Amino acid sequence: MRRFAQIFFGIGLFGLALGAAGHWLLAWPKGAVHAWLGIGAGYLLCALGMLLVPRWWRQHCDDMYAQPAGRRYIRALWPALIGYSLALFLSLWLLRRGIDPLPLRALVAVLPVLPLALMMRAALRYLREIDELQRRIETEAIGIASLLVSLLFFAGGLLQKAQVFDVDAGVAMIWVFPLLCAIYGIAKMILTRRYL
Repeated sequence: MRRFAQIFFGIGLFGLALGAAGHWLLAWPKGAVHAWLGIGAGYLLCALGMLLVPRWWRQHCDDMYAQPAGRRYIRALWPALIGYSLALFLSLWLLRRGIDPLPLRALVAVLPVLPLALMMRAALRYLREIDELQRRIETEAIGIASLLVSLLFFAGGLLQKAQVFDVDAGVAMIWVFPLLCAIYGIAKMILTRRYL
């Protein structure tokens, strides 16, 4: 867990430093500066969240990621996280500058999905390499997260159709993956406490 927190902290500081340099030294447009400040702040908040979890959970994660499968997972994960941050910035920056051909605009818009796909590939490889009990915990956590997020977005869609509130569909879709990750982490912590 400390390794994850360190990686997230480093990426967060890099994002904030890039945003500050873009504002004060490079005279970037506000959108680019805000994108990097948002990326940096997001990673720092994730790092802080990892440090606030109970000590038993941090110790369990450290033990899991000290094993060969965990080390391979970490090695595959951090380049994908950095690639995601860079691809997200590049995608937003290029889209704000304006791209006329629709196929090119679509390709640039989904650019951040490639590093996410690499993260998922690393997670699936990790899932195949761990022991049976840990695999059960992981798959149950994934299932719980998927069901809860599906239920949440279904309820949100019904509330939006009933005109209780109005949320931009693009914003709602972007939040699916982060919510899945957050609920998966919480579910995994609860299941680990239950099984171990």
